Amino acid sequence: MRSVFLLLLSIGIAFSFQYGVAPELQPNTNNKIQYLEDAWSNGCKDYNDETLQLQCSGHSGVYRAASSAFLFFTLAAIAAWCKPTANRDAWPAKIFLFLVLNVATIFVPNEPIFSLIMVNVFRVGAAFFILFQQVIFIDVAYNLNESWVEKANKAEAEEGEGAGKKWLYSLLTLCLFLFVGSFIVIGLFYGYFTGCNTHLAFITVTLALGLICTAVQLLFSDEGSLLTSATIFSYATYLCYVAMSQNPDGNCNPTLVQNDTTGIVFGIGLTILSLFWTGWSYTAHKTVRESGDAANEENDVEDQKDGTVKGLVVRSNSYGSLASKEDEENATDSFSSSWKLNVILILITCWYAVVLTGWGSVEVGGNSANPSVGRVSMWIVVSSQWLVQSLYLWTLAAPGLFPDRDFS
Repeated sequence: MRSVFLLLLSIGIAFSFQYGVAPELQPNTNNKIQYLEDAWSNGCKDYNDETLQLQCSGHSGVYRAASSAFLFFTLAAIAAWCKPTANRDAWPAKIFLFLVLNVATIFVPNEPIFSLIMVNVFRVGAAFFILFQQVIFIDVAYNLNESWVEKANKAEAEEGEGAGKKWLYSLLTLCLFLFVGSFIVIGLFYGYFTGCNTHLAFITVTLALGLICTAVQLLFSDEGSLLTSATIFSYATYLCYVAMSQNPDGNCNPTLVQNDTTGIVFGIGLTILSLFWTGWSYTAHKTVRESGDAANEENDVEDQKDGTVKGLVVRSNSYGSLASKEDEENATDSFSSSWKLNVILILITCWYAVVLTGWGSVEVGGNSANPSVGRVSMWIVVSSQWLVQSLYLWTLAAPGLFPDRDFS
Protein backbone atom coordinates (compact mmCIF):
# COMPACT_ATOMS: atom_id res chain seq x y z
CA MET A 1 0.00 0.00 0.00
CA ARG A 2 2.95 2.32 0.59
CA SER A 3 4.03 1.69 -2.99
CA VAL A 4 0.52 2.54 -4.17
CA PHE A 5 0.51 5.81 -2.24
CA LEU A 6 3.92 6.63 -3.69
CA LEU A 7 2.59 6.21 -7.21
CA LEU A 8 -0.41 8.41 -6.36
CA LEU A 9 2.10 11.01 -5.18
CA SER A 10 3.88 10.66 -8.52
CA ILE A 11 0.64 11.42 -10.39
CA GLY A 12 0.19 14.54 -8.23
CA ILE A 13 3.74 15.64 -9.03
CA ALA A 14 3.09 15.06 -12.74
CA PHE A 15 0.06 17.36 -12.64
CA SER A 16 2.04 20.03 -10.79
CA PHE A 17 4.90 19.81 -13.30
CA GLN A 18 2.50 19.91 -16.27
CA TYR A 19 0.25 22.75 -15.19
CA GLY A 20 2.37 24.56 -12.60
CA VAL A 21 6.08 24.40 -13.38
CA ALA A 22 5.98 24.19 -17.19
CA PRO A 23 4.00 27.46 -17.73
CA GLU A 24 6.42 29.30 -15.42
CA LEU A 25 9.41 28.22 -17.50
CA GLN A 26 8.19 29.55 -20.85
CA PRO A 27 10.31 32.13 -22.71
CA ASN A 28 7.75 34.93 -22.25
CA THR A 29 7.62 34.75 -18.46
CA ASN A 30 9.88 36.62 -16.05
CA ASN A 31 12.06 35.75 -13.06
CA LYS A 32 13.23 32.35 -14.17
CA ILE A 33 16.57 30.60 -14.37
CA GLN A 34 17.85 30.52 -17.94
CA TYR A 35 19.18 26.99 -17.64
CA LEU A 36 15.82 25.62 -16.51
CA GLU A 37 14.04 27.45 -19.33
CA ASP A 38 16.40 25.88 -21.86
CA ALA A 39 16.06 22.43 -20.28
CA TRP A 40 12.25 22.45 -20.31
CA SER A 41 11.94 24.01 -23.77
CA ASN A 42 14.58 21.75 -25.29
CA GLY A 43 13.03 20.29 -28.44
CA CYS A 44 9.82 22.29 -27.98
CA LYS A 45 11.10 25.37 -29.80
CA ASP A 46 10.76 23.41 -33.03
CA TYR A 47 7.05 24.27 -32.87
CA ASN A 48 6.24 27.74 -34.18
CA ASP A 49 3.09 28.22 -32.11
CA GLU A 50 3.47 29.28 -28.45
CA THR A 51 0.54 27.09 -27.45
CA LEU A 52 2.26 24.07 -28.97
CA GLN A 53 5.47 24.94 -27.15
CA LEU A 54 3.61 25.17 -23.84
CA GLN A 55 1.89 21.83 -24.43
CA CYS A 56 5.21 20.22 -25.38
CA SER A 57 6.84 21.62 -22.24
CA GLY A 58 3.92 20.37 -20.12
CA HIS A 59 4.31 16.90 -21.59
CA SER A 60 7.98 16.93 -20.66
CA GLY A 61 6.97 17.70 -17.06
CA VAL A 62 4.81 14.57 -17.00
CA TYR A 63 7.67 12.53 -18.45
CA ARG A 64 9.95 13.77 -15.67
CA ALA A 65 7.63 12.65 -12.88
CA ALA A 66 6.80 9.37 -14.61
CA SER A 67 10.47 8.66 -15.34
CA SER A 68 11.29 9.12 -11.66
CA ALA A 69 8.57 6.62 -10.69
CA PHE A 70 9.65 4.25 -13.47
CA LEU A 71 13.26 4.27 -12.27
CA PHE A 72 12.24 3.95 -8.63
CA PHE A 73 10.00 0.91 -9.18
CA THR A 74 12.56 -0.67 -11.52
CA LEU A 75 15.19 -0.44 -8.79
CA ALA A 76 12.65 -1.72 -6.27
CA ALA A 77 11.86 -4.71 -8.52
CA ILE A 78 15.56 -5.55 -8.84
CA ALA A 79 15.99 -5.23 -5.06
CA ALA A 80 12.97 -7.48 -4.44
CA TRP A 81 14.34 -10.03 -6.91
CA CYS A 82 17.65 -10.14 -5.03
CA LYS A 83 16.11 -9.83 -1.56
CA PRO A 84 12.45 -10.92 -1.50
CA THR A 85 11.59 -8.91 1.64
CA ALA A 86 12.95 -5.63 0.21
CA ASN A 87 9.47 -4.24 -0.45
CA ARG A 88 8.95 -3.89 3.30
CA ASP A 89 12.34 -2.38 4.18
CA ALA A 90 13.73 1.17 4.58
CA TRP A 91 10.69 3.18 3.53
CA PRO A 92 11.90 6.55 4.89
CA ALA A 93 15.01 6.20 2.72
CA LYS A 94 12.90 5.10 -0.25
CA ILE A 95 10.60 8.12 0.00
CA PHE A 96 13.62 10.42 0.27
CA LEU A 97 15.19 8.78 -2.80
CA PHE A 98 11.94 9.15 -4.74
CA LEU A 99 11.67 12.86 -3.96
CA VAL A 100 15.34 13.39 -4.85
CA LEU A 101 14.77 11.71 -8.22
CA ASN A 102 11.85 14.04 -8.97
CA VAL A 103 13.83 17.15 -8.03
CA ALA A 104 16.85 15.99 -10.06
CA THR A 105 14.78 15.56 -13.25
CA ILE A 106 13.86 19.25 -13.17
CA PHE A 107 17.43 20.07 -14.26
CA VAL A 108 17.65 17.44 -17.04
CA PRO A 109 17.00 18.66 -20.65
CA ASN A 110 14.05 17.15 -22.51
CA GLU A 111 16.13 15.57 -25.25
CA PRO A 112 17.05 12.81 -25.61
CA ILE A 113 16.03 11.18 -22.32
CA PHE A 114 12.42 12.32 -21.96
CA SER A 115 11.06 13.39 -25.34
CA LEU A 116 12.84 10.70 -27.37
CA ILE A 117 13.59 7.68 -25.16
CA MET A 118 11.19 7.58 -22.23
CA VAL A 119 8.11 8.56 -24.25
CA ASN A 120 8.57 5.44 -26.39
CA VAL A 121 9.21 3.31 -23.31
CA PHE A 122 5.95 4.60 -21.85
CA ARG A 123 4.03 3.76 -25.05
CA VAL A 124 5.26 0.17 -25.04
CA GLY A 125 4.60 -0.19 -21.31
CA ALA A 126 1.11 1.27 -21.73
CA ALA A 127 0.32 -1.33 -24.40
CA PHE A 128 1.22 -4.09 -21.94
CA PHE A 129 -0.84 -2.31 -19.28
CA ILE A 130 -3.90 -2.53 -21.55
CA LEU A 131 -3.54 -6.32 -21.51
CA PHE A 132 -2.95 -6.38 -17.77
CA GLN A 133 -6.00 -4.17 -17.21
CA GLN A 134 -8.08 -6.94 -18.76
CA VAL A 135 -6.95 -9.26 -15.97
CA ILE A 136 -8.00 -6.69 -13.38
CA PHE A 137 -11.44 -6.21 -14.91
CA ILE A 138 -12.08 -9.93 -15.23
CA ASP A 139 -10.92 -10.49 -11.66
CA VAL A 140 -13.13 -7.71 -10.29
CA ALA A 141 -16.13 -8.90 -12.34
CA TYR A 142 -15.72 -12.54 -11.30
CA ASN A 143 -15.36 -11.61 -7.62
CA LEU A 144 -18.36 -9.27 -7.71
CA ASN A 145 -20.48 -11.84 -9.54
CA GLU A 146 -19.52 -14.59 -7.10
CA SER A 147 -20.11 -12.35 -4.08
CA TRP A 148 -23.62 -11.29 -5.14
CA VAL A 149 -24.63 -14.83 -6.10
CA GLU A 150 -23.46 -16.07 -2.69
CA LYS A 151 -25.45 -13.32 -0.99
CA ALA A 152 -28.51 -14.33 -3.01
CA ASN A 153 -28.10 -17.98 -1.97
CA LYS A 154 -27.57 -16.99 1.65
CA ALA A 155 -30.70 -14.81 1.63
CA GLU A 156 -32.71 -17.66 0.10
CA ALA A 157 -31.53 -20.04 2.83
CA GLU A 158 -32.02 -17.67 5.77
CA GLU A 159 -35.01 -15.54 4.77
CA GLY A 160 -36.97 -17.88 2.52
CA GLU A 161 -37.66 -18.36 -1.14
CA GLY A 162 -37.44 -15.21 -3.23
CA ALA A 163 -35.37 -13.25 -0.72
CA GLY A 164 -32.22 -13.51 -2.83
CA LYS A 165 -33.75 -12.16 -6.02
CA LYS A 166 -32.78 -8.59 -5.14
CA TRP A 167 -29.09 -9.53 -5.48
CA LEU A 168 -29.63 -11.33 -8.77
CA TYR A 169 -31.70 -8.45 -10.12
CA SER A 170 -28.95 -6.03 -9.08
CA LEU A 171 -26.42 -8.15 -10.93
CA LEU A 172 -28.54 -8.22 -14.08
CA THR A 173 -29.17 -4.47 -13.82
CA LEU A 174 -25.43 -3.81 -13.69
CA CYS A 175 -24.89 -6.03 -16.74
CA LEU A 176 -27.71 -4.26 -18.57
CA PHE A 177 -26.23 -0.87 -17.71
CA LEU A 178 -22.81 -1.86 -19.12
CA PHE A 179 -24.25 -3.38 -22.29
CA VAL A 180 -26.70 -0.54 -22.99
CA GLY A 181 -24.02 2.04 -22.22
CA SER A 182 -21.63 0.35 -24.65
CA PHE A 183 -24.26 0.18 -27.39
CA ILE A 184 -25.14 3.86 -26.91
CA VAL A 185 -21.48 4.90 -27.06
CA ILE A 186 -20.88 2.78 -30.16
CA GLY A 187 -23.92 4.43 -31.74
CA LEU A 188 -22.36 7.82 -31.02
CA PHE A 189 -19.13 6.57 -32.58
CA TYR A 190 -21.00 5.77 -35.78
CA GLY A 191 -22.46 9.27 -35.71
CA TYR A 192 -19.34 11.30 -34.97
CA PHE A 193 -16.21 9.23 -35.79
CA THR A 194 -16.98 7.67 -39.18
CA GLY A 195 -15.51 10.33 -41.44
CA CYS A 196 -12.98 7.75 -42.61
CA ASN A 197 -13.07 4.03 -43.32
CA THR A 198 -10.42 3.27 -40.69
CA HIS A 199 -12.67 4.39 -37.86
CA LEU A 200 -15.64 2.57 -39.36
CA ALA A 201 -13.60 -0.64 -39.30
CA PHE A 202 -12.50 -0.05 -35.68
CA ILE A 203 -16.07 0.49 -34.49
CA THR A 204 -17.50 -2.46 -36.40
CA VAL A 205 -14.80 -4.87 -35.18
CA THR A 206 -15.33 -3.70 -31.60
CA LEU A 207 -19.06 -4.32 -31.85
CA ALA A 208 -18.68 -7.68 -33.62
CA LEU A 209 -16.10 -9.07 -31.18
CA GLY A 210 -18.16 -7.87 -28.21
CA LEU A 211 -21.25 -9.67 -29.48
CA ILE A 212 -19.30 -12.83 -30.37
CA CYS A 213 -17.67 -13.01 -26.92
CA THR A 214 -21.01 -12.54 -25.20
CA ALA A 215 -22.72 -15.16 -27.40
CA VAL A 216 -19.96 -17.72 -26.80
CA GLN A 217 -20.07 -17.05 -23.05
CA LEU A 218 -23.84 -17.48 -22.88
CA LEU A 219 -24.23 -20.46 -25.20
CA PHE A 220 -21.08 -22.53 -25.03
CA SER A 221 -18.98 -21.65 -21.99
CA ASP A 222 -19.17 -22.42 -18.29
CA GLU A 223 -16.02 -20.41 -17.58
CA GLY A 224 -17.32 -16.85 -17.82
CA SER A 225 -20.20 -14.81 -16.50
CA LEU A 226 -22.46 -12.23 -18.09
CA LEU A 227 -20.86 -9.54 -15.95
CA THR A 228 -17.35 -10.34 -17.19
CA SER A 229 -18.55 -10.23 -20.80
CA ALA A 230 -20.28 -6.89 -20.19
CA THR A 231 -17.16 -5.53 -18.49
CA ILE A 232 -14.80 -6.56 -21.28
CA PHE A 233 -17.22 -5.18 -23.88
CA SER A 234 -17.29 -1.82 -22.07
CA TYR A 235 -13.50 -1.79 -21.75
CA ALA A 236 -13.10 -2.56 -25.47
CA THR A 237 -15.49 0.30 -26.29
CA TYR A 238 -13.35 2.67 -24.22
CA LEU A 239 -10.17 1.48 -25.98
CA CYS A 240 -11.86 2.05 -29.34
CA TYR A 241 -12.45 5.66 -28.30
CA VAL A 242 -8.83 6.04 -27.18
CA ALA A 243 -7.57 4.69 -30.51
CA MET A 244 -9.80 6.94 -32.62
CA SER A 245 -8.96 10.00 -30.51
CA GLN A 246 -5.30 9.54 -31.52
CA ASN A 247 -6.05 9.84 -35.24
CA PRO A 248 -4.38 13.06 -36.48
CA ASP A 249 -6.93 13.41 -39.31
CA GLY A 250 -9.32 16.12 -38.20
CA ASN A 251 -11.91 15.07 -40.79
CA CYS A 252 -12.76 11.91 -38.82
CA ASN A 253 -11.59 12.85 -35.32
CA PRO A 254 -13.71 15.59 -33.72
CA THR A 255 -11.72 15.42 -30.46
CA LEU A 256 -8.79 17.25 -32.09
CA VAL A 257 -10.62 20.57 -31.77
CA GLN A 258 -10.51 20.46 -27.97
CA ASN A 259 -8.51 19.14 -25.07
CA ASP A 260 -9.41 15.49 -24.50
CA THR A 261 -10.63 15.98 -20.94
CA THR A 262 -12.90 12.95 -21.19
CA GLY A 263 -10.00 10.70 -22.15
CA ILE A 264 -7.87 12.01 -19.29
CA VAL A 265 -10.65 11.52 -16.73
CA PHE A 266 -11.34 7.95 -17.84
CA GLY A 267 -7.63 7.17 -18.08
CA ILE A 268 -6.87 8.44 -14.58
CA GLY A 269 -9.96 6.57 -13.34
CA LEU A 270 -8.53 3.32 -14.70
CA THR A 271 -5.20 4.19 -13.10
CA ILE A 272 -6.80 4.65 -9.68
CA LEU A 273 -8.81 1.43 -10.09
CA SER A 274 -5.62 -0.46 -10.92
CA LEU A 275 -3.83 1.05 -7.94
CA PHE A 276 -6.60 0.08 -5.55
CA TRP A 277 -6.70 -3.43 -7.01
CA THR A 278 -2.93 -3.72 -6.62
CA GLY A 279 -2.93 -2.43 -3.04
CA TRP A 280 -6.08 -3.93 -1.58
CA SER A 281 -7.26 -6.87 -3.71
CA TYR A 282 -6.82 -10.26 -2.10
CA THR A 283 -6.25 -11.74 -5.55
CA ALA A 284 -3.45 -9.27 -6.20
CA HIS A 285 -1.84 -10.11 -2.86
CA LYS A 286 -1.90 -13.80 -3.79
CA THR A 287 -0.31 -12.93 -7.13
CA VAL A 288 2.61 -11.04 -5.62
CA ARG A 289 2.82 -13.42 -2.63
CA GLU A 290 2.68 -10.73 0.03
CA SER A 291 2.38 -12.10 3.57
CA GLY A 292 -0.13 -9.50 4.74
CA ASP A 293 -3.16 -11.24 3.25
CA ALA A 294 -6.27 -11.21 5.37
CA ALA A 295 -6.51 -14.96 4.98
CA ASN A 296 -3.23 -15.40 6.86
CA GLU A 297 -3.98 -13.09 9.78
CA GLU A 298 -5.12 -15.90 12.10
CA ASN A 299 -1.92 -17.83 11.44
CA ASP A 300 0.07 -14.65 11.95
CA VAL A 301 -1.44 -14.18 15.42
CA GLU A 302 -0.52 -17.72 16.36
CA ASP A 303 3.01 -17.30 15.06
CA GLN A 304 3.49 -14.13 17.10
CA LYS A 305 3.35 -16.20 20.27
CA ASP A 306 6.68 -17.70 19.26
CA GLY A 307 8.17 -14.33 18.38
CA THR A 308 7.69 -14.64 14.62
CA VAL A 309 5.19 -13.44 12.09
CA LYS A 310 4.60 -15.62 9.06
CA GLY A 311 6.62 -14.21 6.19
CA LEU A 312 8.53 -11.81 8.45
CA VAL A 313 11.38 -12.08 10.90
CA VAL A 314 10.86 -10.18 14.17
CA ARG A 315 12.53 -10.13 17.54
CA SER A 316 11.42 -12.56 20.17
CA ASN A 317 9.31 -11.05 22.94
CA SER A 318 11.25 -12.97 25.56
CA TYR A 319 14.89 -12.83 24.58
CA GLY A 320 15.19 -10.32 21.74
CA SER A 321 16.95 -12.87 19.54
CA LEU A 322 16.34 -13.33 15.88
CA ALA A 323 14.02 -16.05 14.61
CA SER A 324 15.52 -19.29 13.49
CA LYS A 325 17.11 -19.92 10.13
CA GLU A 326 14.06 -21.96 9.16
CA ASP A 327 11.80 -18.94 9.79
CA GLU A 328 14.07 -16.81 7.61
CA GLU A 329 13.76 -19.33 4.80
CA ASN A 330 9.97 -19.29 5.20
CA ALA A 331 10.02 -15.50 5.01
CA THR A 332 12.05 -15.58 1.81
CA ASP A 333 9.69 -18.12 0.28
CA SER A 334 6.61 -16.10 1.28
CA PHE A 335 7.94 -13.01 -0.52
CA SER A 336 9.53 -14.92 -3.40
CA SER A 337 7.35 -13.22 -6.05
CA SER A 338 7.06 -9.78 -4.45
CA TRP A 339 9.03 -8.23 -7.31
CA LYS A 340 5.87 -8.59 -9.41
CA LEU A 341 4.27 -5.79 -7.39
CA ASN A 342 6.84 -3.33 -8.70
CA VAL A 343 6.43 -4.57 -12.28
CA ILE A 344 2.68 -3.90 -12.01
CA LEU A 345 3.39 -0.38 -10.75
CA ILE A 346 5.84 0.19 -13.61
CA LEU A 347 3.09 -0.63 -16.11
CA ILE A 348 0.64 1.68 -14.32
CA THR A 349 3.28 4.43 -14.44
CA CYS A 350 3.59 4.01 -18.20
CA TRP A 351 -0.18 4.20 -18.56
CA TYR A 352 -0.66 7.43 -16.63
CA ALA A 353 2.22 9.02 -18.54
CA VAL A 354 0.55 8.44 -21.92
CA VAL A 355 -2.92 9.34 -20.60
CA LEU A 356 -1.79 12.79 -19.45
CA THR A 357 0.10 13.49 -22.68
CA GLY A 358 -2.20 12.02 -25.33
CA TRP A 359 0.36 9.27 -26.00
CA GLY A 360 2.95 11.96 -26.69
CA SER A 361 1.07 13.86 -29.39
CA VAL A 362 1.00 17.66 -29.48
CA GLU A 363 -2.28 19.08 -30.77
CA VAL A 364 -3.91 22.50 -31.03
CA GLY A 365 -6.72 24.09 -33.00
CA GLY A 366 -7.96 20.86 -34.54
CA ASN A 367 -4.58 19.88 -35.95
CA SER A 368 -1.88 17.52 -34.77
CA ALA A 369 1.61 19.00 -34.86
CA ASN A 370 3.18 15.52 -35.01
CA PRO A 371 0.70 13.34 -36.94
CA SER A 372 3.03 10.34 -37.17
CA VAL A 373 2.92 10.03 -33.37
CA GLY A 374 -0.89 9.96 -33.43
CA ARG A 375 -1.02 7.26 -36.10
CA VAL A 376 1.46 5.01 -34.30
CA SER A 377 -0.40 5.43 -31.00
CA MET A 378 -3.73 4.75 -32.71
CA TRP A 379 -2.55 1.41 -34.07
CA ILE A 380 -0.87 0.44 -30.78
CA VAL A 381 -4.11 0.97 -28.87
CA VAL A 382 -6.44 -0.69 -31.38
CA SER A 383 -4.10 -3.69 -31.75
CA SER A 384 -4.07 -4.07 -27.98
CA GLN A 385 -7.87 -3.86 -27.96
CA TRP A 386 -8.17 -6.63 -30.54
CA LEU A 387 -5.77 -8.76 -28.49
CA VAL A 388 -7.76 -8.11 -25.30
CA GLN A 389 -11.01 -9.30 -26.87
CA SER A 390 -9.32 -12.24 -28.60
CA LEU A 391 -7.72 -13.41 -25.35
CA TYR A 392 -11.05 -13.22 -23.54
CA LEU A 393 -12.71 -15.18 -26.34
CA TRP A 394 -9.97 -17.80 -26.05
CA THR A 395 -10.51 -18.17 -22.30
CA LEU A 396 -14.18 -18.86 -23.03
CA ALA A 397 -13.71 -21.24 -25.93
CA ALA A 398 -10.54 -23.14 -25.01
CA PRO A 399 -11.99 -25.36 -22.21
CA GLY A 400 -14.73 -26.55 -24.56
CA LEU A 401 -12.42 -27.05 -27.53
CA PHE A 402 -9.83 -28.97 -25.52
CA PRO A 403 -11.71 -30.77 -22.70
CA ASP A 404 -8.77 -33.04 -21.96
CA ARG A 405 -6.53 -30.12 -20.95
CA ASP A 406 -6.43 -28.32 -17.60
CA PHE A 407 -6.84 -24.54 -18.03
CA SER A 408 -7.07 -23.74 -14.32
